Amino acid sequence: MNRAKKIVIVSHCILNQNCVVKPYAKNGEYFLEFVKSLLTQNIGIIQLPCPEMTLLGLKRWGHVKDQFEYPGFLEASKNMLYPILNMVQDYLKNGYEIKGVYGIAGSPSCGVNKTCRANWEGEASCYENLDDILNRVKLVKEKGIFMEIFEKLLEERNIVLKFYDIDDWSEQID
Repeated sequence: MNRAKKIVIVSHCILNQNCVVKPYAKNGEYFLEFVKSLLTQNIGIIQLPCPEMTLLGLKRWGHVKDQFEYPGFLEASKNMLYPILNMVQDYLKNGYEIKGVYGIAGSPSCGVNKTCRANWEGEASCYENLDDILNRVKLVKEKGIFMEIFEKLLEERNIVLKFYDIDDWSEQID
């Protein structure tokens, strides 16, 4: 087999839109060009686990980063990432190039350049109406919590990787 010795790391939902909170799943063709470019260049793909599906399941409500910034979610995320960190370390030790980590813009977990925040708590009935709840959501220029943790864990092992949102892929892979 011809090994290009190049790898990318992708958010779970790039390869599996079935895990995305309703109604945000995209048609698989949305990511087809990106995945096809990786495969035709013989670039390997490491798929990150989906922390939201793993911890909250398919029937979860939409969340914001603020709701995930508590010790239980942070610890569980670290535990999900340790096997990935070990893989990355082994690939690098054996001369592979990690071309980047690709997330999903706006995701509270896997956003890279932007994520969503809101001051939410309690039951939906605590708010005037759905618009009151939705108007509290803001996109901010920061990483989602899972990507933030991943980057910190990499840095602890003296590994520096570039992070991109899927929207940024074409100029980075070619």
